[in-house]
Amino acid sequence: MGKFGNPDFDLFQLPEEHEALREAIRALSEKEIAPYAKEVDEKARFPEEARAALVANGFNAVHVPEQFEGQGADSLAACIVIEEVARVDVSASLIPAVNKLGTMGLILSGSDELKAKVLPSIASGEAMASYALSEREAGSDAAAMKTRARKDGNTWVINGSKCWITNGGQSSWYTVMAVTDPDKGANGISAFMVHKDDEGFTVGPLEHKLGIKGSPTAELYFENCTIPEDRIIGDEGTGFKTALATLDHTRPTIGAQAVGVAQGALDAAIAYVKERKQFGKTISQFQGVEFMIADMAMKVEAARLMVYAAASRAERGAGPLGFISSASKCMASDVAMEVTTDAVQLFGGAGYTTDFPVERMMRDAKITQIYEGTNQVQRMVMARALLRG
Repeated sequence: MGKFGNPDFDLFQLPEEHEALREAIRALSEKEIAPYAKEVDEKARFPEEARAALVANGFNAVHVPEQFEGQGADSLAACIVIEEVARVDVSASLIPAVNKLGTMGLILSGSDELKAKVLPSIASGEAMASYALSEREAGSDAAAMKTRARKDGNTWVINGSKCWITNGGQSSWYTVMAVTDPDKGANGISAFMVHKDDEGFTVGPLEHKLGIKGSPTAELYFENCTIPEDRIIGDEGTGFKTALATLDHTRPTIGAQAVGVAQGALDAAIAYVKERKQFGKTISQFQGVEFMIADMAMKVEAARLMVYAAASRAERGAGPLGFISSASKCMASDVAMEVTTDAVQLFGGAGYTTDFPVERMMRDAKITQIYEGTNQVQRMVMARALLRG
């Protein structure tokens, strides 16, 4: 694996602290997360072992600022953590990834008082956070959401539902988008922090999924859900802008997740073809296999470079992030699907069984092309950034 990374640094070499971080999270992942990945997938259970290991070693939410009892790690460091966990188990990687997604809007736009109420518990691992934007009829068209919030004295009252909520039921805090002024369209959407114990909030049924089975995906219901007025994130009517800004910062983390699962599949494929024998020699000696491995590795390295570049730009606040953020997520997830599929092919019939991890990796990789904006939507975002400035 190359040392491509932050363009702020000469020769694209990562700083020593980032390389040390990679070594630490990789060792932890291989020792304390990988052994449970198969069971987590087969039983569709939450990876409690992974959560415990990540929390114990401070990798569950490295992005939380030091001011709020976190490590204050930069965007690239967060991507490296997610990448290395996803290399062995994509479901487990959604713990640090969704903790960032669920708190990024708060970090970008929330009051210090609200940050102080929420972020320390996320940093310590006492709580997790999720992001609630999508609805059944408002997926890619998020501005079409129907969930409403109205002011009632010194409280907000929320009614509606959300779907496809990653880690729903496991999280304590939820960033929820709701319409506060239906006459203003996207400018009438506001963002709120809802706690699992708030009156009128319930977690609905879980989805039964192709992959990431260890990460629960749930519906959320708000029935006169009442929260204090200071739980609004930023000013009223700025929620949609907060949602878009959040995704600009978190789409590279999905790219990192995709790079991780692709790297894991590539590693497994290389090990397998060097051992598997046909026609009196290992299949790694056949040119067709050599070309497949070369193409897989080339794509993974290219995707990694784009993800790291996007993370670095997000950290620096270097210009509009829409294009590079969407491009990194889109390219990396397409690569993940290609590489994991090729890995299954290289394993042959064995790759189609659950005896080896590549079939799980292929199933897990698919979601990276869908969530946080389908890759069709990513291409729309990129094209509009190029054509409309």
